[in-house]
Amino acid sequence: MKRILVTGGAGFIGSAFVRNTLRNYPETHVVVYDKLTYAGNLNNLRDADPARHSFVQGDIADGETLAAAMAACDAVVNFAAESHVDRSIMGASDFIRTNVEGVNTLLAQALKLKVGRVLLVSTDEVYGSTEEGSFKESDPLHPRNPYSASKAGSELFGTAYFETYGLPVVITRGSNTYGPYQYPEKVLPLFVTNAIDNEGLPLYGDGRNVRDWLYVDDHCAGIDCVLRHGTPGEAYNVPGGSERQNIELTRRILELTGRDETLIRPVADRVGHDRRYSIDGAKLRALGWAPNTPWDDGVSSTVRWYQENEWWWRPIKSGEFREYYQRQYGSKT
Repeated sequence: MKRILVTGGAGFIGSAFVRNTLRNYPETHVVVYDKLTYAGNLNNLRDADPARHSFVQGDIADGETLAAAMAACDAVVNFAAESHVDRSIMGASDFIRTNVEGVNTLLAQALKLKVGRVLLVSTDEVYGSTEEGSFKESDPLHPRNPYSASKAGSELFGTAYFETYGLPVVITRGSNTYGPYQYPEKVLPLFVTNAIDNEGLPLYGDGRNVRDWLYVDDHCAGIDCVLRHGTPGEAYNVPGGSERQNIELTRRILELTGRDETLIRPVADRVGHDRRYSIDGAKLRALGWAPNTPWDDGVSSTVRWYQENEWWWRPIKSGEFREYYQRQYGSKT
C-alpha cells in the first residue's frame, strides 16, 4: 500500500492513524482528507512528516472532490464521522448525512476507481448495551441512539457494497478510545481539562455506566492489522480490555490532577444511556493483534499530555464549544 487515503484524518483517531502509518511504513504516502468541522484540527498533524502526507479539505459527501483525492490510492480508511452521542440526541440530521450518505458516496467512488481495500471505522456502540458477557462480531446489531444507528447504517452499506459489487470492504468496531488530541467534548479530555481549571466534572446519573477503554495507538494498530490482513466482507472488534465504571474514571482523573471529589457535579442522566459496552476481541487477536497499553499507563500519560499541552485545548474550549457545553450541561445540574 504505497498510497492511502485517510478520510477524517485531521480528527482524533484519524490523525493518530496518519502519524503511526508514516512512522511504521516509510514507503507510504498518506492523503489526508478532512472537512475540518469543529472536531477537525490541522494541529493534530503537526508531528506528521510533511514530505510524506498531503492534505485535501473536503466533505466525504462531495463525490467529485473525494474522487480527486482518492485517485491512485491503494486503500481508503474512513474515520470521517459525526461521533458524539450527545450531539446526535440534540439532532440526528448531520449524523445521517455524514455517517450514512457520506459513506455511501465514499463507497461508490471507491468502486468506480477500483480501490484495492476500503476500511470503515465503526464503534462497539452498534451492538447496544449488555448486562453481562461480550459481543462477538456475529451478534446482531442493536443501536440505541442516533449516533450508533448512523454508524450501523454505514456498516450495512459497506457490507452491501461487498456483497453486491465485490468491493473489498472491511469493518472495525472499536471500544471507547482515549489519548492525546481528543476533542474535549468527550468525557476523558473534558474531565481532565475541567479538573485542571478547577471546574466541575458533569457526571451522568449514578456514574455506574461501564465503558471499555482503548488507548488510541492500540486502536490504530488494530485498524492497521485489519486493513492489511482482514478478510473482505468481515467485521472485527477492537477492544481495550479495560472496563471501568464512569465514576472510577472520574476518581482516577481527579487523583492524577491533584483534585478532590468536591469537583464531581452529578447531572441528569443522558436519555437512553447505554449501561455497559463490552466486545470480544478473539477474532482480531487471531490475526496477531493485542492492545499493548495498560490502563493506568495510558490514562496517566494522557492526563500528563493535557497538562503539558494547554496551547492545544484552551483555544478549543471557547466559542462553539462553550455554547455547546452550556446547552448540554447548563440546565442539568
